[in-house]
Amino acid sequence: MQIYRTVAEYSEFLARARKAGETIGFVPTMGYLHAGHLSLVKRSKRENDRTVVSIFVNPLQFGPNEDFERYPRDEARDAALLEEAEADALFLPSVAEMYPDGPNPPTRVTVAGVTEPMCGRSRPGHFEGVATVVAKLFHIVAPDRAYFGMKDAQQVAVIERMVRDLHFRLEIVPCPTRREPDGLAMSSRNVYLTAGQREQAPVLYRSLMRIDEWLAAEPGLTADELKRKLADSVREAPEAVIDYVEVLSYPDLAPIAGPVAAAPRWIAALAVKFGATRLIDNRLFPAPNPDGRD
Repeated sequence: MQIYRTVAEYSEFLARARKAGETIGFVPTMGYLHAGHLSLVKRSKRENDRTVVSIFVNPLQFGPNEDFERYPRDEARDAALLEEAEADALFLPSVAEMYPDGPNPPTRVTVAGVTEPMCGRSRPGHFEGVATVVAKLFHIVAPDRAYFGMKDAQQVAVIERMVRDLHFRLEIVPCPTRREPDGLAMSSRNVYLTAGQREQAPVLYRSLMRIDEWLAAEPGLTADELKRKLADSVREAPEAVIDYVEVLSYPDLAPIAGPVAAAPRWIAALAVKFGATRLIDNRLFPAPNPDGRD
């Protein structure tokens, strides 16, 4: 595996791949990799000639009181994991390389509508930062396919919308959420949890899985009624502090009128804090195909 720290260095790899007629799969990450990230690498390797992974902790998507400075980082560990996973290239730029004019760039990408509820409401400016850095990475890496985990389903919806609206020439491949044995969605931020919080954190998954029994008992449940049930279930964990509970259509993330079960596609999504650690999780209905494609 080759490591590239500048756009110019990576461009040489890209030129060789294109000259050879090779396809490129891309897995953008913020590092501190776990099995969920590595499953995206494995999927990309199966579907492309070359697989490129980026690691960049993007300051533009962190709010002033969020965890940019303490976000977990371990470059050597991540590189070793990617070497073992047989990734072809690691793009590891600095903040100065990605934002030559400083981490407050004058040019940004804004996606309206789908960014407004859920994490967009509780983290103002977050998705502008995500869309801006992902657009830059797409231009630099020039992939044929890019792989994203559905744990952050709103992020996937935002990126799919950006790709469609700006005519990027690549395919977005959503992939299933990877989970720990007790159901907790894998996340780099899980390392922040204390032992007691880690024991309580699977309440997100358990609450989402209860939706089936609630709908079976009350098929006419509305979004507001389902949200109340989810919130009550999450609060069974003593340290859980709800940021949001949402039930919306997907991927447009619009309100649902009438029974949720009648909506053609919808999402139940949670953001919950345990101490200073914010966790997210979701379920899509009807469930996507096992390989993540519709």
